[in-house]
Amino acid sequence: MKSSAFQPLILIVLGLLWFLKSSALLPDTTTLLALLLAASGVVLLVVDGLTKSTVVTAPMLMYAGVAVYLFDEDKLRLSHMLSLGMILLGLLMLIARSERIPERRQRHIAGND
Repeated sequence: MKSSAFQPLILIVLGLLWFLKSSALLPDTTTLLALLLAASGVVLLVVDGLTKSTVVTAPMLMYAGVAVYLFDEDKLRLSHMLSLGMILLGLLMLIARSERIPERRQRHIAGND
């Protein structure tokens, strides 16, 4: 029986993060959060495809990443960030109501052609 690769992988990731932080190569926490939010929106679209759920969630994650970064860099006030987010969320919710956008991604099962 093979042992799990979870512990070695955790050690590698933690060691890498520690090295990057101690050598000042890791971006600050806010920038890292902004990048992770934006990247998670892109990954969600790639993995789940275009559905009623992802047409709202993925762009909002990307917007949150951009907004956090701009807010941290003092380029966007909190009231502007929230009001623009509300407008974007409303528009995306209206787009998601379209009948052209599927409810769920159609899963193709091999062998059932």
